[in-house]
Amino acid sequence: MTTSDKLTESESPAVSVAPEGKQLKRVMKSRHLFMITLAGVIGTGLFLGTGQVIGQAGPGGTIVAYIVGGFLLYLTMVCLGELSVVMPVSGSFQAHATRFIGPATGFSIGWIYWLSWAAFIGLEFLSAGIIMKYWFPDTPTWIWSAVFITVLFLINCFTTRSFAETEYLLAGIKVLAVALFIILGGLAVFGVIGADNQPPPLLSNFFDHGGFFPASFGAVFAAMMTVIYTFMGSEVMGVAAGETENPSEAVPRAVKTIVFRLVFLYLGAIVILIALIPWDQVGLDESPFVTVLTNIGIPYSASIMNFVVLIAVLSVGNTGLYMCTRILWSLSQERAAPKSFGRTTKRGVPLVALIVTLAFGLLSLLSNVVASDTLFIFLISVSGVGGALSWMTIALSQYKFRREFIADGGKVSDLPYAAPMFPITPILVILMNIAVFVAMAFDSTQRLSLGLGLGVVPVCYLVYHFVVKRNLDRTVQ
Repeated sequence: MTTSDKLTESESPAVSVAPEGKQLKRVMKSRHLFMITLAGVIGTGLFLGTGQVIGQAGPGGTIVAYIVGGFLLYLTMVCLGELSVVMPVSGSFQAHATRFIGPATGFSIGWIYWLSWAAFIGLEFLSAGIIMKYWFPDTPTWIWSAVFITVLFLINCFTTRSFAETEYLLAGIKVLAVALFIILGGLAVFGVIGADNQPPPLLSNFFDHGGFFPASFGAVFAAMMTVIYTFMGSEVMGVAAGETENPSEAVPRAVKTIVFRLVFLYLGAIVILIALIPWDQVGLDESPFVTVLTNIGIPYSASIMNFVVLIAVLSVGNTGLYMCTRILWSLSQERAAPKSFGRTTKRGVPLVALIVTLAFGLLSLLSNVVASDTLFIFLISVSGVGGALSWMTIALSQYKFRREFIADGGKVSDLPYAAPMFPITPILVILMNIAVFVAMAFDSTQRLSLGLGLGVVPVCYLVYHFVVKRNLDRTVQ
């Protein structure tokens, strides 16, 4: 059977093997897919982490880092877009890897990615509770964390549509906040608003304080790694495509517009920050967004940004619950996870997988207190490396699919959406992520995380071959 025959036979293979009444439901609209993908990238990395990047790389280095990160994001998204159109399943790149690379790789990347996101979910709930202490200092953090845990759990366990609508709202608030910041900051750059009796800064801060490229190449490269990790989360598009109406139309539309809007929002905000704050004066103890809004006289700046960061944290937690649940569901369909993870409610929600994901997230949060020197460091390491490994898997899956598709007599013109510049695109994604790993190996502060994160890979392959595969072989016999 050829690759094209396989795809025709079952456009959504993971769903097709689920028992009657156990399938997920295609209830998301195109607008949900677009905003959910946007929300996956606009998070605390933008609102809190940009100060570190600017202070590390300087004006020119920061802009270069975000341009390179945006380019890698674009290459990854077009690869994922091609796969998500021909095989729109909620397992996304995990199911794609199983089909086009091999079941061992699908098993490994599925569990690594689940670990990488589930470990962060508990931290997001803790962060939300800490943020609320800004307004309610006398209320214990755990109470607010429990409130947000309950709310997001109910949103995710009710229907997929309730998750989509909630994330659509949260994403809209984040995008609006960034857009308003760019507008207000732009007015301040040209002196329309801001402090009286002072000349407008214009572009002076780009070239003063050491010049446009004051930092070393090593500092710029280190900042580039931070930016690339900030962009990770966009792969939620592939997961959401499995529950989106008409993915053959929605996915290409999202791919064609989302990257450029993301880069515009990120670069627009970065340019404003650099123009209004000397790069060597960006503080790490305060969001640079708060600094800018305070300097130009916006009242309640700290409260506004705390609210936006709270929205970003809740959005990440919401998306993390959704993606981890669907990855577990997909693994169960391939008998690479307990069968119970594939059970769904009448509304098509994998409830057992959702509960397990939330429970693990809370346990990972507990490890921050009781095993911070061992288990917690391990989980954070897997989280950092897991995103890059997933992007490499997406690229390799797309490369293998396209080669098989053409070898079976398929024409690129017949694909509903085709990634451009093949095979350069997937090869570049793989090489650029390898470069990130190499750079981490030379960075003494990240070497341990790299070793622990990559160390999970052979363990997963061994578990598959000596446990999962043997069980599958016994079942067949």
